[in-house]
Amino acid sequence: MNGVANEPPSLDAADYDPIQHLNLLFSHPSTVSSITHVSSTLQSKHNDLSAEISSLQTAQAYGPDSSLERMQSAQAELAGLFKKIETVRSRAIQTEQNITSMTADIKRLDGTKRNLTLSMTALKRLQMLTTAYEQLRGLAKTRQYRECGSLLQAVLQLMRHFNSYRSIDQIATLSRGVGELQRELLEQVCEDFEIAFAKGEVGARKATLIEACGVMDALGDNARNRLVTWYVNTELREYRSVFRGNDEAGSLDNIGRRYAWFKRMVKGYEEEHAAIFPPHWRVGETLAMAFCDGTKDDYKGILERSMRRVDGPKVDVNLLLSCLQETMDFEQTLERRFSNEPRASIDTLSSTDERTHSFNGSISVAFEPYLSLWVDSQDKALAAMIPKYKSQPLLPPDEEFSSQAVISSAIELFHFYKLTLSQCAKLSTSDRLLDLAKILAKYLDEYAQQVLLAILQRPGQTGASLEDIILVLNTADFWHANTEQLEENIKKRIDHDLVPKVDLSSQADAFLGVASAAVIALVNKVEADCDGAWREMKNTNWSKMESVGDQSSYVGELVTHVNTKAKEVLGMVVKHQYARAFGDKLVEHLANAYVLNIVQCRPISEVGAEQMLLDKYVLTKALENLLSHHNPSSSSQPQQPHVPPSSFVKRVNATMTRIDPLLKTLQVRPSPPEGLVQAYLIHVGDRSDTNFRKILDLKGIRKQDQGHLMELFTIHRDSSSGGGGNNKLVAQSPLLTPLMNAPGLGGVGVGVNNLNLSIDRLAAGPGAAGGLLSTAAQGAAARFDAASLGEKLLNAARDGVERMGTPGGMHEAGPGGQSGGNNGGSGSSGGGAQNAASINENLKNFGKFFRRDIGGLGARFGKRDGSVDEHQGGR
Repeated sequence: MNGVANEPPSLDAADYDPIQHLNLLFSHPSTVSSITHVSSTLQSKHNDLSAEISSLQTAQAYGPDSSLERMQSAQAELAGLFKKIETVRSRAIQTEQNITSMTADIKRLDGTKRNLTLSMTALKRLQMLTTAYEQLRGLAKTRQYRECGSLLQAVLQLMRHFNSYRSIDQIATLSRGVGELQRELLEQVCEDFEIAFAKGEVGARKATLIEACGVMDALGDNARNRLVTWYVNTELREYRSVFRGNDEAGSLDNIGRRYAWFKRMVKGYEEEHAAIFPPHWRVGETLAMAFCDGTKDDYKGILERSMRRVDGPKVDVNLLLSCLQETMDFEQTLERRFSNEPRASIDTLSSTDERTHSFNGSISVAFEPYLSLWVDSQDKALAAMIPKYKSQPLLPPDEEFSSQAVISSAIELFHFYKLTLSQCAKLSTSDRLLDLAKILAKYLDEYAQQVLLAILQRPGQTGASLEDIILVLNTADFWHANTEQLEENIKKRIDHDLVPKVDLSSQADAFLGVASAAVIALVNKVEADCDGAWREMKNTNWSKMESVGDQSSYVGELVTHVNTKAKEVLGMVVKHQYARAFGDKLVEHLANAYVLNIVQCRPISEVGAEQMLLDKYVLTKALENLLSHHNPSSSSQPQQPHVPPSSFVKRVNATMTRIDPLLKTLQVRPSPPEGLVQAYLIHVGDRSDTNFRKILDLKGIRKQDQGHLMELFTIHRDSSSGGGGNNKLVAQSPLLTPLMNAPGLGGVGVGVNNLNLSIDRLAAGPGAAGGLLSTAAQGAAARFDAASLGEKLLNAARDGVERMGTPGGMHEAGPGGQSGGNNGGSGSSGGGAQNAASINENLKNFGKFFRRDIGGLGARFGKRDGSVDEHQGGR
């Protein structure tokens, strides 16, 4: 151990490690011989520690200050404390007993005093009651009602104190005497009133009757109600005998006499009888309510008998309405008369009572079940107005056309609706008002379809004039806004539980559809002037063109015609949203026509396709400034050039750029053939053999030369589908596929009818919209285009007219000069009604779509605050 270099760790250390200690003790093999010595040393140390611990434990347990001794001392102290607590408790109980015995006599004295006081009070009250009772009997016999009233109140109040003593015979006898005296006073007062009114001595005995009312007040509500009921029956006896429901005087023709009689009666009451009764009795109001109840019952009987009558005329609607209006005026008079009636005193209990009933509807409720006759009369009146509106001029002869003008029949119909709604809301706010709302909605649909849409469907080569179309557009916009306001007004007036049943949104959507149809009609007016330009384009020899020069001559003529007619149209369109809709739709129609004319210009050489692409660019730039013709004077600085709205510029470029894949493919030479095939797969990007053959036909490649190209197309198409760069080929291009549905490759018309080939697909819903967009050479756009809906609307309307047998179906002159309609055969009346319903449903569906389309025409139409989008700012 002496050879260990490091100092061994202390056994008392907190981090003592025995392994480390052993390693220090036996760090060398030579130290193994000292194991015995080390073991004995450790055992000796262990024994010393054990002896020390035992010594400390013995000292702690048995020493003079040991823990056992302290525990025993604490137990002794606790026992002494409990003993003291028990001693205090016993002393407290003893003290309480002593105090109770000392105060028992005092408690008995207090109870005796309280009982004595109660007995003295009861005897005093009994004496007062007996005295007052005897005095009241004497005053009642002499009819001294003033003193009787106050004394009776005292007797009844004193008697209430003895209700618990009625088991005593004397108290019971006295109680019966008081009750008998109350009945005698009640009969006596009623007798005095009956004698005074029967003999006409009310004025002479008014003071006595006034005092008698005080006695009736003291007798309570039952006595007062009996007197008031007798008075009301007395006053209305003459009315009930004169105006019986089965007499001539009680008929509806003499309803004014009833109210005149009541006014005379009320005047007599206020002059002669009102002062007799206390104001808080509200006898006048009770009299009026009884009159209203009786009159209401009379009217119910009269109306029921009139409706059951089979041999004579039933109730005249005008008479019914007149009687109802007069009755409501009478109710309003009563409501104003009695709602402001002053109270007698704010200190009385009765003055705090509020009126529990209202005179509004107290009589007129009898008429409400029969208001359906009036609603039916409004239905018939509106049914007669619609045919008149169809035949009359759009504007009065003395009124000149204005770009802001609205068809005069719309103004007349609006005022009729406003008056009818106000009148019905005064008569009823329940089911009858809901029935009227349905009638108004019905004729809004008929006005949109049979009046406004019929103007756009006028037969003839030119159809409706430009001014007529503008009037239809303004009127549809007018009714779209006012239909929504009409719905809100009805909801404000009708009963709360019927509000969810009021819905005119479909009518507002129908007028929105008419506005879209008017926009399409304006576009067709512009297209009709472009026939010469398209004819010049088709007459150009595009296969022999040697070089690309400036724009073609037909482009300048086309731009001139478009700008001239668009300036005329946009000069009449007031609202910016409709001007923008017109611009969007015109661009799309021109793109449609451009694509169809490309088909008719076959064959087209590579240079010709490049020239067409340049012409398309020039036309696009010209169309970007289309909206500059709308309100040009509204600009604050006219000398500055017009800046087109950025969104419109994007719309024009997106629409016209969709033609590029066709023209870029036509620019590629057929030799080498692989170049043309690759160009088709890149630009057109479909797998259709038919579409590729269409490109070959457009380029003028002979049939015998097309076989090799078709084989190459099949090879490249199939090889690219395995994962190459062209693995995203679609089955059929939305640009070329609709062109293949044309009746002939070289004979496809450019008129509106040919554009409608794809519009029919649009009616199927948003999923079919791709066909229309491709026809318009707009690429593979997936968004449903709102601006195309109006054209479908006109087509559906025209087809419906033809099926109903209207001569000279609607014609639309397209750029190709082709007629847009044909004379159809006659159809059945049932089919005509079905077609009319279908047209109206189309109107509603188109309007609903405009509300949903945030980015297109619908969002601008759907704005209710009249605001415009950022296009306005661009101007």
